Amino acid sequence: MEGYIYNTPQGENVIKKIYDKQVKDLAVEYDDVFINTRFGKTHILRAGNADGKPILFFHDSGSNTAISLLKYRELLNDYMIYAVDTIGQPGKSEQRVLSTKNQEYGQWASDIICSLGFDQMICMGESFGGGILLKLMSVAPEKVSKGILFVPAGFVSTSKVNFIKKVSLRLYGITGAEKLLEKALAPFLGDNGLVDKRIIEMTKVNLEHVKNNIIFTRFNKIQKDEISGEKTSFLIFTGGKDEIFSGKKLAKRAKKMLPNAEVHLLKDSSHFIFANEDRKRYIRQRIDSFIKKQKTRSVLKSG
Repeated sequence: MEGYIYNTPQGENVIKKIYDKQVKDLAVEYDDVFINTRFGKTHILRAGNADGKPILFFHDSGSNTAISLLKYRELLNDYMIYAVDTIGQPGKSEQRVLSTKNQEYGQWASDIICSLGFDQMICMGESFGGGILLKLMSVAPEKVSKGILFVPAGFVSTSKVNFIKKVSLRLYGITGAEKLLEKALAPFLGDNGLVDKRIIEMTKVNLEHVKNNIIFTRFNKIQKDEISGEKTSFLIFTGGKDEIFSGKKLAKRAKKMLPNAEVHLLKDSSHFIFANEDRKRYIRQRIDSFIKKQKTRSVLKSG
C-alpha cells in the first residue's frame, strides 16, 4: 500500500488505541486540531494556558504528541502548547512521508504556522523534531520568533552506537526479545535507565507495527549556508553523555551555525534529557528565562 507507514491495518489500530489512551491518561484539557498543508492533513494537540504564549512543538521520530505532552507537561501551566503529530510518522497526521534531503519538512512546518493563523511562533524541537525546526529556519526563518532545541538532529552525524542501537531495535522487532529492546534504548536513557513506562510502551508498539524506514528516519548534517535568520534567538540543550549525538560536538557546531544562541551542555545527561527530575526543573527555569528575554547573546553553559 503506497504511502502506508504501518506493517498492517491491525497494527495501526493498536498504535492509535494506545495513543488515545495515553492522551486521556495525561488528564489535561486539550483540543484536537486538524489543519491542511500542501503535503496533507496534519493533526495537532492543543493544550495548556489559554493566556500563555503559544509554542509549536515537533517531536522525535517514532514518537507522537501524547509522549511530547508527557515530557513537557509542566509547560502547560504557563504556555499554550501546539504539539504536532509529524506527517509520515505514527500518529493522526497524513501518512505521506517527506524527504529529509530537501526543504519539504521546512515547507510543511511553515504551512502549519500559517494555517494556525500566526505570523510567527516560538518553536521547539526534540531530536528529529529539532531537525525539522532547522529546516524551517532554512525556508521561513521569519516565522520563528524564538527557537528551543533539545538534543537536536541536523548539527552532527549519529554515532556508531546509534548503528548498534538500530540493529538491536530491528532484531527486537523480529524476535520480541525484551533484552534487545533494553540494550537498544540504553544510549537514550542513561540515569540508570529510568524512563516513564508509557514511553517504553509506545516504543514497543511502534517497533512492532511501524515500518523500519519510518522509525529510523534521520537528517544529514545541515550546512551553515542552508540556515537563514541569524538574528533569531535560540536556546539549545545537549547531553554530555549522549551516545546518539555527541553533546560537545553538537554544542560547538550549534554555536557556529546559530550565533545568537544560548547553548547548555548538560554534562551528566544522556539523549533522554528528561529522565532526571532535577534536570527537568533546570531546563524549565532556563526556558522561562529565555522566553522572557528580549535578546539573547551567543553563549555556551554547562549544567
